[in-house]
Amino acid sequence: MCGMEERVSSNVGVMPSTVSLADLSSFSFRTSPVVVVENFWSVEERQFFREGMNQAAWKSLSDLPNVREDFPNSGNWAKAEIGPAQGQRLLSRLQMPCIQEYMESFPNIIGRHLGFSYYSYSAGDCLLTHDDTDQGHPMGGRPAPLRRIALVTYFHEEWRSDWGGELIVYAKRPGYTAEHIDLVPTHCIEPRPGSLAMFTVPRFHRVCRVDQTAGQHRRLSIAGWFMTEHA
Repeated sequence: MCGMEERVSSNVGVMPSTVSLADLSSFSFRTSPVVVVENFWSVEERQFFREGMNQAAWKSLSDLPNVREDFPNSGNWAKAEIGPAQGQRLLSRLQMPCIQEYMESFPNIIGRHLGFSYYSYSAGDCLLTHDDTDQGHPMGGRPAPLRRIALVTYFHEEWRSDWGGELIVYAKRPGYTAEHIDLVPTHCIEPRPGSLAMFTVPRFHRVCRVDQTAGQHRRLSIAGWFMTEHA
Protein backbone atom coordinates (compact mmCIF):
# COMPACT_ATOMS: atom_id res chain seq x y z
CA MET A 1 0.00 0.00 0.00
CA CYS A 2 2.70 2.47 0.95
CA GLY A 3 4.46 1.83 -2.33
CA MET A 4 1.29 2.87 -4.15
CA GLU A 5 1.06 6.02 -2.05
CA GLU A 6 4.65 6.95 -2.94
CA ARG A 7 3.88 6.65 -6.67
CA VAL A 8 0.77 8.82 -6.26
CA SER A 9 2.75 11.41 -4.31
CA SER A 10 5.11 11.96 -7.23
CA ASN A 11 2.13 12.71 -9.47
CA VAL A 12 0.95 15.56 -7.24
CA GLY A 13 4.40 17.00 -6.63
CA VAL A 14 4.96 16.00 -3.01
CA MET A 15 8.64 15.43 -2.24
CA PRO A 16 9.93 12.29 -0.50
CA SER A 17 9.37 12.72 3.21
CA THR A 18 11.54 10.23 5.12
CA VAL A 19 14.81 11.63 6.46
CA SER A 20 17.35 10.33 8.92
CA LEU A 21 17.75 11.93 12.31
CA ALA A 22 21.18 13.16 11.24
CA ASP A 23 19.72 14.90 8.18
CA LEU A 24 16.78 16.51 9.97
CA SER A 25 18.68 19.75 10.51
CA SER A 26 18.68 20.37 6.75
CA PHE A 27 14.97 19.66 6.28
CA SER A 28 12.64 22.57 5.46
CA PHE A 29 8.84 22.66 5.65
CA ARG A 30 8.96 25.40 3.04
CA THR A 31 10.12 22.90 0.42
CA SER A 32 8.35 19.76 1.65
CA PRO A 33 5.20 19.75 3.81
CA VAL A 34 5.64 16.30 5.38
CA VAL A 35 8.57 14.70 7.18
CA VAL A 36 9.00 11.26 8.76
CA VAL A 37 11.95 10.41 11.00
CA GLU A 38 12.61 6.78 11.84
CA ASN A 39 14.11 5.81 15.22
CA PHE A 40 13.61 9.27 16.69
CA TRP A 41 13.26 7.68 20.15
CA SER A 42 15.47 4.97 21.62
CA VAL A 43 14.08 1.79 23.21
CA GLU A 44 14.80 3.26 26.66
CA GLU A 45 13.03 6.52 25.85
CA ARG A 46 9.96 4.69 24.57
CA GLN A 47 9.85 2.73 27.83
CA PHE A 48 10.09 6.02 29.77
CA PHE A 49 7.06 7.41 27.96
CA ARG A 50 5.06 4.19 28.30
CA GLU A 51 5.64 4.31 32.06
CA GLY A 52 4.19 7.81 32.02
CA MET A 53 1.22 6.58 30.01
CA ASN A 54 0.61 3.84 32.58
CA GLN A 55 0.24 6.53 35.26
CA ALA A 56 -1.95 8.88 33.20
CA ALA A 57 -5.68 9.47 33.71
CA TRP A 58 -7.22 8.39 30.42
CA LYS A 59 -10.54 9.48 28.90
CA SER A 60 -12.17 7.43 26.18
CA LEU A 61 -13.85 8.95 23.13
CA SER A 62 -17.18 8.05 24.70
CA ASP A 63 -16.28 10.43 27.56
CA LEU A 64 -15.55 13.32 25.15
CA PRO A 65 -18.95 14.24 23.63
CA ASN A 66 -17.71 17.19 21.55
CA VAL A 67 -14.91 15.16 20.01
CA ARG A 68 -17.18 12.16 19.52
CA GLU A 69 -19.59 14.37 17.59
CA ASP A 70 -16.77 15.45 15.25
CA PHE A 71 -15.49 11.89 14.79
CA PRO A 72 -18.43 9.45 14.77
CA ASN A 73 -17.88 5.77 14.06
CA SER A 74 -14.26 6.06 15.15
CA GLY A 75 -14.26 3.33 17.78
CA ASN A 76 -13.42 4.37 21.33
CA TRP A 77 -9.81 5.51 21.35
CA ALA A 78 -8.46 7.18 24.49
CA LYS A 79 -6.66 10.42 25.31
CA ALA A 80 -4.68 11.61 28.35
CA GLU A 81 -2.56 14.53 29.51
CA ILE A 82 1.22 14.17 29.39
CA GLY A 83 2.99 14.08 32.74
CA PRO A 84 5.49 16.83 33.65
CA ALA A 85 8.63 14.69 33.33
CA GLN A 86 7.54 13.27 29.97
CA GLY A 87 6.49 16.72 28.78
CA GLN A 88 9.93 18.11 29.56
CA ARG A 89 11.62 15.25 27.73
CA LEU A 90 9.38 15.77 24.71
CA LEU A 91 9.96 19.52 24.53
CA SER A 92 13.71 19.16 24.92
CA ARG A 93 13.79 16.95 21.83
CA LEU A 94 11.56 19.18 19.71
CA GLN A 95 13.81 22.24 19.67
CA MET A 96 14.62 21.59 16.02
CA PRO A 97 15.74 24.25 13.52
CA CYS A 98 13.19 23.11 10.91
CA ILE A 99 10.37 23.81 13.37
CA GLN A 100 11.73 27.11 14.64
CA GLU A 101 12.46 28.46 11.16
CA TYR A 102 9.01 27.56 9.88
CA MET A 103 7.25 29.14 12.85
CA GLU A 104 9.33 32.31 12.48
CA SER A 105 8.33 32.57 8.81
CA PHE A 106 4.80 33.76 9.71
CA PRO A 107 4.30 37.55 10.17
CA ASN A 108 2.86 39.37 13.18
CA ILE A 109 3.43 36.58 15.71
CA ILE A 110 2.84 37.63 19.32
CA GLY A 111 2.81 34.17 20.91
CA ARG A 112 3.89 30.61 20.31
CA HIS A 113 2.08 27.63 21.79
CA LEU A 114 2.33 23.86 22.00
CA GLY A 115 -0.49 21.40 22.59
CA PHE A 116 0.23 17.67 22.87
CA SER A 117 -1.55 14.69 24.44
CA TYR A 118 -1.20 10.93 24.81
CA TYR A 119 -3.37 8.80 22.53
CA SER A 120 -4.17 5.08 22.66
CA TYR A 121 -5.84 3.26 19.74
CA SER A 122 -7.00 -0.34 20.16
CA ALA A 123 -8.52 -2.78 17.68
CA GLY A 124 -11.48 -1.10 15.93
CA ASP A 125 -10.32 2.48 16.57
CA CYS A 126 -9.64 5.05 13.83
CA LEU A 127 -9.78 8.80 13.13
CA LEU A 128 -11.83 10.12 10.22
CA THR A 129 -10.44 12.44 7.55
CA HIS A 130 -10.00 16.05 8.70
CA ASP A 131 -7.60 18.95 8.12
CA ASP A 132 -6.94 20.31 11.66
CA THR A 133 -8.57 23.67 10.91
CA ASP A 134 -10.63 23.44 14.11
CA GLN A 135 -8.41 25.90 15.95
CA GLY A 136 -9.65 25.36 19.49
CA HIS A 137 -10.80 27.97 21.96
CA PRO A 138 -9.94 31.68 22.42
CA MET A 139 -7.28 32.50 25.01
CA GLY A 140 -7.60 35.53 27.28
CA GLY A 141 -10.11 37.21 25.01
CA ARG A 142 -7.89 36.76 21.94
CA PRO A 143 -8.58 34.43 19.02
CA ALA A 144 -7.40 30.87 19.39
CA PRO A 145 -3.82 30.19 18.25
CA LEU A 146 -3.46 28.94 14.69
CA ARG A 147 -2.23 25.39 14.23
CA ARG A 148 0.89 25.44 12.06
CA ILE A 149 2.61 22.03 12.35
CA ALA A 150 0.96 18.75 13.36
CA LEU A 151 3.06 16.07 15.01
CA VAL A 152 2.59 12.42 15.91
CA THR A 153 5.21 10.11 17.39
CA TYR A 154 4.90 6.47 18.45
CA PHE A 155 5.83 4.68 21.69
CA HIS A 156 4.41 1.15 21.47
CA GLU A 157 6.95 -1.64 21.78
CA GLU A 158 5.83 -3.57 18.70
CA TRP A 159 3.72 -2.91 15.60
CA ARG A 160 3.17 -5.14 12.57
CA SER A 161 2.17 -3.85 9.16
CA ASP A 162 -1.07 -5.87 9.03
CA TRP A 163 -2.29 -4.32 12.28
CA GLY A 164 -3.33 -1.11 10.47
CA GLY A 165 -3.31 2.26 12.21
CA GLU A 166 -1.44 4.02 9.38
CA LEU A 167 -1.47 7.80 9.13
CA ILE A 168 -2.68 8.73 5.63
CA VAL A 169 -1.92 12.25 4.40
CA TYR A 170 -3.77 13.71 1.40
CA ALA A 171 -3.51 16.51 -1.14
CA LYS A 172 -6.36 18.11 -3.04
CA ARG A 173 -6.63 16.58 -6.48
CA PRO A 174 -6.09 19.08 -9.33
CA GLY A 175 -9.37 20.47 -10.63
CA TYR A 176 -11.27 20.29 -7.34
CA THR A 177 -14.00 22.80 -6.55
CA ALA A 178 -15.11 24.34 -3.26
CA GLU A 179 -18.31 22.30 -3.47
CA HIS A 180 -16.51 19.01 -4.09
CA ILE A 181 -13.07 18.53 -2.57
CA ASP A 182 -11.47 15.48 -4.15
CA LEU A 183 -8.49 14.10 -2.25
CA VAL A 184 -5.56 11.98 -3.38
CA PRO A 185 -3.35 10.16 -0.82
CA THR A 186 0.25 11.31 -0.85
CA HIS A 187 1.76 9.55 2.18
CA CYS A 188 1.08 6.26 3.95
CA ILE A 189 2.97 6.44 7.26
CA GLU A 190 3.19 3.27 9.31
CA PRO A 191 3.14 3.73 13.11
CA ARG A 192 6.60 2.27 13.54
CA PRO A 193 7.89 2.21 17.14
CA GLY A 194 10.05 5.26 17.87
CA SER A 195 9.24 7.09 14.64
CA LEU A 196 8.04 10.69 14.35
CA ALA A 197 5.94 12.37 11.65
CA MET A 198 5.22 16.07 11.16
CA PHE A 199 3.27 17.99 8.52
CA THR A 200 2.09 21.53 7.93
CA VAL A 201 -1.50 22.56 8.72
CA PRO A 202 -4.04 22.69 7.15
CA ARG A 203 -3.62 19.29 5.51
CA PHE A 204 -6.20 16.54 5.19
CA HIS A 205 -5.27 13.31 6.95
CA ARG A 206 -6.74 10.35 8.81
CA VAL A 207 -5.73 7.41 10.99
CA CYS A 208 -6.67 4.05 9.50
CA ARG A 209 -8.65 1.67 11.67
CA VAL A 210 -6.58 -0.65 13.86
CA ASP A 211 -7.27 -4.20 12.69
CA GLN A 212 -8.62 -6.96 14.91
CA THR A 213 -5.39 -8.86 14.23
CA ALA A 214 -3.68 -6.40 16.61
CA GLY A 215 -5.34 -8.24 19.48
CA GLN A 216 -4.50 -6.52 22.77
CA HIS A 217 -1.73 -4.38 21.25
CA ARG A 218 -2.38 -0.65 21.39
CA ARG A 219 -1.16 2.07 19.05
CA LEU A 220 0.45 4.42 21.61
CA SER A 221 1.38 7.92 20.54
CA ILE A 222 1.85 11.54 21.43
CA ALA A 223 0.14 13.90 19.00
CA GLY A 224 -0.66 17.59 18.78
CA TRP A 225 0.41 20.89 17.27
CA PHE A 226 2.85 23.75 17.19
CA MET A 227 0.74 26.92 17.09
CA THR A 228 1.15 30.67 16.66
CA GLU A 229 -0.80 33.59 18.09
CA HIS A 230 -1.11 36.79 16.09
CA ALA A 231 -1.68 40.46 16.74
